[in-house]
Amino acid sequence: MKKLTGFILLLIYSSINFAQPISRSSAEIMLSLQKLNTVGSVLYIAAHPDDENTRLLSYLSKEAKVRTGYLSLTRGDGGQNLIGKEQGEMLGLIRTQELLAARRVDGAEQYFSRAYDFGYSKTPEETFSFWNHDSILSDVVWVIRNFKPDIIVCRFPTTGEGGHGHHTASAILAFEAFSAAANPMMFSWQTKYVPAWQAKSIFWNTFNFGTTNTTAESQLHFDVGVYNNLLGKSYGELAAESRSMHKSQGFGSAKQRGEIMEYFKRIQGDSCKQHLLENINVSWHRVKGGSEIYTLINQCINSFNLEKPYESLPALLNIRNKINDLPFDDDMAVHWKKIKIKEIESIIIDCSGLWIENTANDYMAVPGGDIIIKTEAVSRSPVNIQVNKISYTNRVDTIVVKRLDWNKSFSLTHKLTLDSGCLYSNPYWLDREHGNGRFEVADKLMIGQAENNPAINVVYYIQIGSEELEITRPLVYKFTDPVKGEIYRPFEILPPVTINFTEKVYVYPNKQSGFIDVVVKANKQNFEGELILDAPGFDLKYDKQIKIEKKGDEQVVKIKVTPQSTESSTMLRALIKADDRTFDKSINRVDYDHIPSQFVLSNAEVKLIGLNINIKGNNIGYINGAGDEVSACLRQVGYKVTELSDNMIEHDDLSQYNAILTGIRAYNINERLQVYHPKLMEYIKQGGNLVVQYNTNNRIGPVKAVIGPYPFTISRDRVTDENAVVNILQPNHPVFNTPNKISNKDFDDWIQERGIYFATEMDSYYQPLLSIADTNESPHQGSLIVSPYGKGNFVYTGLVFFRELPAGIPGAYRLFSNLLNIPKNK
Repeated sequence: MKKLTGFILLLIYSSINFAQPISRSSAEIMLSLQKLNTVGSVLYIAAHPDDENTRLLSYLSKEAKVRTGYLSLTRGDGGQNLIGKEQGEMLGLIRTQELLAARRVDGAEQYFSRAYDFGYSKTPEETFSFWNHDSILSDVVWVIRNFKPDIIVCRFPTTGEGGHGHHTASAILAFEAFSAAANPMMFSWQTKYVPAWQAKSIFWNTFNFGTTNTTAESQLHFDVGVYNNLLGKSYGELAAESRSMHKSQGFGSAKQRGEIMEYFKRIQGDSCKQHLLENINVSWHRVKGGSEIYTLINQCINSFNLEKPYESLPALLNIRNKINDLPFDDDMAVHWKKIKIKEIESIIIDCSGLWIENTANDYMAVPGGDIIIKTEAVSRSPVNIQVNKISYTNRVDTIVVKRLDWNKSFSLTHKLTLDSGCLYSNPYWLDREHGNGRFEVADKLMIGQAENNPAINVVYYIQIGSEELEITRPLVYKFTDPVKGEIYRPFEILPPVTINFTEKVYVYPNKQSGFIDVVVKANKQNFEGELILDAPGFDLKYDKQIKIEKKGDEQVVKIKVTPQSTESSTMLRALIKADDRTFDKSINRVDYDHIPSQFVLSNAEVKLIGLNINIKGNNIGYINGAGDEVSACLRQVGYKVTELSDNMIEHDDLSQYNAILTGIRAYNINERLQVYHPKLMEYIKQGGNLVVQYNTNNRIGPVKAVIGPYPFTISRDRVTDENAVVNILQPNHPVFNTPNKISNKDFDDWIQERGIYFATEMDSYYQPLLSIADTNESPHQGSLIVSPYGKGNFVYTGLVFFRELPAGIPGAYRLFSNLLNIPKNK
């Protein structure tokens, strides 16, 4: 059970592992005291980041004051990105941190299963074919057994009104897990670490989304929009702040004030008439030996002095001892003891006014390397506080015995040498290669955890009065930005050297040679080694010697690459040998202001494609959209791509471009395109080709501008099966014949999906060129439409070229080249 204890504590605090320490006001301490006296829990379950109801989470956490969690089955890897170019795993990393940022606002905790968001799914059956039903059900049961919710709430129903197949699947799994978690024969390996658990009830949180209203006055409902005087906000306001953390999805939200009703339909378990928790005893009386604790906390709340919170310390220390004395032979007492000890120790630190942190002299180090750790502490109250001991990585103790004087800063530095065999920092769910359905996690006890444990923890043994507390702080790096001010970032343990490629895929048309820049970065001083590359089917010429003197410096190695055949595909793998060791990791970083700095270590490899392709009219103007890699891909096959600013569109002669291409969602994010519509139409009329990649037409991304020369509507139609049969409706059209001959073979090996946001309600001037359908659905003809206009042509396409070109799909390159080179009309 020792392992279990550590795991539960990780689950409890999985939502607050952020580098920057916080201090709470007296009002926030009062709220924490009230929550300390509440012993109940609710777990909310849905499919993705941003599916959660932040109004309800805020209300439950800070008004009902119960322990509240959100289990998102996926990390949102298959979604779209409104703030950058990241897709797949890197987008999932962003959305994981956005969820954690949201939880820091609304006070709930965050959990995940191993399910991978493989993209939009239309049915739960398709979803389970990717995820594996039993594997993800096991994860949900594991989280339930550890969290021990009194009530489970689903965002979506099992009957499909949620639309997305992932949504329906999440409800099915939650419903099944409600009973499975209580059956010790189900996933019996888990009972070695945690007992079975039966929640009292499971509810569906019904909704009114757009034209789908599943609420009814006959359902259980109550107001979650109430105002909290301690917070100075209503839960509608707090929920908007939380939801607005989902920036990659464009979910900035307006604050709501006043009554907000939430509706619930009971699925199984006890029914309720007024409130979700009306049948739950959420006081300490439910815990063996807890009645006295309930009384003591109430006394502490009643006597709490907002101006002098430290006056409550004797009472709080006594309550801590009472919680510690709870019996070990009662599962409920053991469970809540672990949770409430952490809560009260946090309150004690806040009331004492103690500030303590540890920072490193650099943001990263390598195994076996040295780091300088600086401890800074200050007591901001007249209480007798003493640092007795400091433990570094559980193996080095520094005896201090230093009394902290009131408002006097205390600092101490310590040199720590890392173990030569310590593990690199890396998101635990990305340590192993995975398929399209779920992540592979080496340590199954980490399943559910939102993110990694800190690379290094420092434990402080602090004496307050007559009691000693263990305070754990993650090692962080801190610096001052001249614009943003004080910045914290997590400390990292990295390989001595990393190997990065500047592109995600390299394409070589028609056996032409090209060059690759390999960026080798040293994470230690005086690194020397030999670069070894392997790419079957391609000839490589490069300098193997690597020599970098300073930590953090880079050496760029230029590689000449020549494909041995016209059509070929392989993985170029790189490694560096140094001192009888091999290093083969690349590092991919994510840096946005609203989340902590993130990165992923992965195998140093990149895809090489030998491509048979014909190109004509290679001068392309590119209007940026929300972010994609299409322009970089076109440059690799020989196109000259000029990114067009608003000023260039307005003032330059556009006739110099053989074609103008818009990035994904360009018309959603650039309102000036409405102003430029007449000029773009004139460009087409005089013989140019305008190719518009997909745009959305919904609340998040409405199309405010006219796009084409004739009317059409952008729908939510899509084909999610990347292997769906593609029927070419007009085989003789130039799009399928010049400069490349296109056949059904060119649609082989596409990834994730065929297309999204197809055109519909098209004017008769538009020619639909393809017909595609998911299984058992009517075919869609709006994935690729073309209209002649004057001497030129207009194209709208929902085909996901923004996924296929970076993935190196040959047929996607050939078809896209044809779209850019439709012949002029006579």
